[in-house]
Formats: sequence, C-alpha cells, structure tokens
Amino acid sequence: MQQIRIPRKGPSAAISAPRPSRDAAEAALVEHYPALVRLAHLVLPPSLGRQRRVLAAHAVVQRALPRGGPARTGALPRPRGPREEAHAWLRARVVTGALTARELRPAALALPRVTGLRLFPRAGGGDELALDRALAAVAPEVRAALALTLLEGLGPEETTALLAGAGVTAPHRALDAAARLRATVPGDPAALLRGPEFDPCTVHLRPTDLLRRRRRGRAAALAAALLLAALPAAGALRADAPAPVPAAAAPDPAADPAALLRADPERWADTSRVDFTAWPARGDRTRDTALLGRALTAWAGDGVRTETAPRTSAAPPAGPPALLYAGETDGAAVVLLHDGVRLARYTEPPAGAPVLVLARADDADVTTAASVVLARTGAGTRYLLAPWIAEAGVRDLAAPAAAARELAVAPDGVTPPVPAPRPAGAGGCGGTTVLQLRSSARIVEDHAFLVADLGGLGPAHLSWTPLPAPGVPSRQPREATGPLGLAAWARSGCLLGPLRDSGVRSVNRWEYAEQQLPERAGRALWVCARAETWEGTGRADVVLETPARAPETVRPLLTVPDTAACGRFGQDVLAGGPWTSPSGARYLLAAGSRHVVGITAGGAVRARAQGRVFAARAPGAGAAVLDGRLADGGLLRGWTAAGG
Repeated sequence: MQQIRIPRKGPSAAISAPRPSRDAAEAALVEHYPALVRLAHLVLPPSLGRQRRVLAAHAVVQRALPRGGPARTGALPRPRGPREEAHAWLRARVVTGALTARELRPAALALPRVTGLRLFPRAGGGDELALDRALAAVAPEVRAALALTLLEGLGPEETTALLAGAGVTAPHRALDAAARLRATVPGDPAALLRGPEFDPCTVHLRPTDLLRRRRRGRAAALAAALLLAALPAAGALRADAPAPVPAAAAPDPAADPAALLRADPERWADTSRVDFTAWPARGDRTRDTALLGRALTAWAGDGVRTETAPRTSAAPPAGPPALLYAGETDGAAVVLLHDGVRLARYTEPPAGAPVLVLARADDADVTTAASVVLARTGAGTRYLLAPWIAEAGVRDLAAPAAAARELAVAPDGVTPPVPAPRPAGAGGCGGTTVLQLRSSARIVEDHAFLVADLGGLGPAHLSWTPLPAPGVPSRQPREATGPLGLAAWARSGCLLGPLRDSGVRSVNRWEYAEQQLPERAGRALWVCARAETWEGTGRADVVLETPARAPETVRPLLTVPDTAACGRFGQDVLAGGPWTSPSGARYLLAAGSRHVVGITAGGAVRARAQGRVFAARAPGAGAAVLDGRLADGGLLRGWTAAGG
C-alpha cells in the first residue's frame, strides 16, 4: 500500500507571505478550508488512490498550521489584511506540502485515519473523466499551476513565485504546460475543477470488505479467548461459548450481488447506445450469489491476484456494476462485470488461486464491444460474443483467399476454442488468427468486421483505408472483410504481434501514398498502421511495401510511439527511409500524405522534390532530415528511418 509523508515544514523559501499569528492562521484555515483541501487534492499524485488521496489532502491542510509563533491574543485579526496574509501563507504551505509528499512506512502516516470505510469524491461525466485523466498524466507542479491560476485566481507572476518558493525548478515551464492542458481538455476546466467530482470535502462513504473484516474479527476474538484460557488467573471460560461477532454494517451496494445491474435481454435491439451497457447477463450461474459475491469482493481488493491492462485503474467500482456473464468455461468459474468504464473478469480455475483481470472499456462501440475473451487454454481462446452478433467465423490473415471457418456459437454467446496462430518460421512472424463477425440487421449496423486477439480482454478492431483515387476526397477507414482489404491485411499481419498486451482497441492500415521506385524497380506502397489504445494514445508503424518484399518478412521502416499521426487528429504525415535498388545503389525514399505538395531533404542527403514523393541517391552514411510543404503553406517535419 502506498504511504505518504506530509512535511510539517516546507522550505523556508516556499513561504513568501509573512508568518501569521496562530489566531490569524486558524481563522484563515476555517474560512478557506474547503478551497485549501481541494487545492491539495489536485496537486497530490493520483497514484495514491482515491481514499488515500482524499485523506492526504486533509492532512496536508491540517499540518499547514504553524506550531509556534506569537501567543494567542484572544481576539480575531482584522477582517482584511491579516487574514488575507494568513491565507496566502497557508496556501503556500499547502502547495509545498502536496508537492513534497513522498512514500513512508505505514506506521508513520499521520491522522486523519479512517477504518472500515472507503471514501471518494463523486464520479463525474465524460468531461470530468477526460480532465481527470489529463491531470493524472502531467507533473504535480503542472497540476499546482493549473489549480493556482483557475481556482485561486493568481496571476502568472504570483504563481511562478509561489512554485519557485515551493522548490519547483522550472515554474515558467509548469505554467506553460498548465496553459496547454487548459486549452486541450473539453469543457470549462475552471468550472469542472470547482464541481463535486474534484471536491475532497464532499465524499461518498462505503464500507470495506465486510466478509473479510468479519472473519478477522472472529479470528481475533477466538485468539483472545484462547489466550485468556491459558492464563491461570483468568478464571474458567465456557468452552462452548461462541466468539463475539462485530455488528454488521450496512451492505455496500457495489459489493452486493443483489444490487448487480442486469440489462433487459432485448435492450440491445432497441437502443442508440450499442455497447457493453446493452449486454444482458448470460451464463448458467447468473443466480449463484456466492460466486458473484466472491467476484465483487475480489474487485473490492480482497487480496486476489489482480492483473490490469495498461493505464487501467484497479480501484473498486463506485457503484453496483453490471453483470454480463457468470458460468463455467473449460472447468473454471468465470464472472464478467462492467462498471461503465472498465471490464472485470473474475476467474476461479479448477486448480490454483482466483484471478481478477481489469481492462478499459469506455467509449466502446458496436465493434469494440462485440466480443470479450473469456478464457485462454491450450486448446485455444474462448470468446463471449455480444448479443447483436449474428454470424461468427475464424480467419487466418496470412491466407486471405481462404473462406472464413464458421464458429458454432452456444446460445449464451460463448464460442468454441479458437486455435492459436501458427508459430513463426525462420524470419517470419507466424499466422494471425482473427474473428470475422457480422452484426444483426436489427441494429441497422448489418456489416461484417474483423477483430484480433492482442492479449487483452477485448479484441482489437481491424480496419483499412485504401489509397484515394486521383481527384477523389480522402477515404474513411472501412471494414477489411472484402478481398482487397483481406489482401492488404495479409501484408500487415506481422505488425500485430508487437502490439500484444498494450491495451490496443483498434488498428487501422492506412495506405497514404504510392511511388514508382528508381531504376524501374516497380511500384511501392507507403502504409501507416495506427494502433489506438483505450486511453487515447497511439502508435504509428510506417511500412514501405515493395514488390520484392514478402509478407512474412514485413517489418516497420520506423515506429513512432505516443503520436496522433495517421489518425483522425493527425491526418498529415511524411516519412522516409533507406532503400537499396536491385543494382545495389542506395537511395533515400520518402512520401507524404495527400496535403503534402513538396519535400526537402537535408543532412546526409540534400535534395528537393515537388509533389508527394521523393527519391534521391544516398551515397554515404548519416542521418537525413525531411521537411514537407503543405498545400495551405504550412510546414511538416518528417520522420526518417535510421540509415537514411
């Protein structure tokens, strides 16, 4: 469990305001306590978890009071100057304490303490969730700068001075980063930060694991009884006296099987939100309250081994989750839950300890909510299909001309084991087995699509964007189930292997340019495969497909992590890399997307070309730099593979 230390005193330079009297400080703290706690809560690291972050925020503020100073006078300070000075002094102490909180041994964590209860601020909507994620991704000093400017109303000079005094080495950079964050998040950040979702003074209370505490209470009572029985002076104890049981608190709705949400079996066919919220509860153990209770207790943190997908919170659900499945799968008991943001799969194997797997599932749609992995065994992978899936089959991406093999899906939506892909041969990447699913015409989304198991709970949706014809507007991603799409993905299947277990929700193969190779070596195709994760980041793999390159040996020319390029919010791309002609001559090749009208190379290769493609001799080694000119006059910095 992560512990923190709240410093009793920050650096002396952190407090620019004069030290107030204790009377003035206490009066300012009482008057501004909610705002100060909100400020500390925003600066503290989200990795503490919801409960510990709330408690730590209160501890930071309560420890900001001066312990010494002038004696009490018995009278409150004047209503203006002294109290405002005290507020500024406390605010600086709070920021310093929140920025310098760090890990400490469990016994050293100071009050307040809360035993037997979990507490957390109210869950917000989409804008609040987006802002919370953005805040979690930046440094503490950036959160402090944002809070000081938006909530405390400080100007840039006051903010940078306070941050510098708190020990921040680059306060101006923190202020600039806060301004960028403010401009990129949806909604009004100031209004959102003042809402109840970011208020650690208005919290929900839930009991912790009652069953585990009750068992521990019984064990402690029994141990005490045995100890007393062993003491000669303790007197006689009745051997059959039952151990005292603590009074049970009110059940937590989030851990109560009776409170589980269950969608109507026909809701999926009559809703505009076709995602996991429309899944009914299926399986032959949906009324097994003991199994469901164990699954909910595991999600509440009862010591069960928990695996989380990248950037997925392991916190318990804030309210009762929805039950999607409970049944037997390959001899194991499996429960699938959904809290509106995450999927939770609880598995009790025939032998061994239970396992809880958590993965993001927010903003799912008809394709990304179409299937979930129930189990992986030596026989293959079993999936649970959405109720709107009318047909299901299996394909090998390496064999695009072969027909899909039909899957015999059980009435509860569980598939038979789908065999794992064939192993890779020498220099190859192996086969890639994918599901081809077709949705029901009852949801007016009657179309087939591909999903690939990339190691997570939810398979990733595969799509394809072909080259646009001359004079035709750019195309949108389309399903890759036709002959051309399948043939295209047969050449990109090797790109899926490195994406396993990285939280990918979709992969689109975008053919953004074609180029006639030098020395009449044929036609090359420039491809950018973008892998989109559930939390919004993306990875771009650029491939130069030449006539001599076999699909089994396709490797990215270059890979760019954490980028918006090659997607909806990054539609301009320029990339280049080395290429050796059949005669042995070395070239630097490059190509840009449709808005690129000129390319300039610098560094080891110096040349210029009009249009979207570029080819120049590269006689020596060294790095090249690419710049593209866009149709609107803008400039685009290109990517260059090593060796170009």
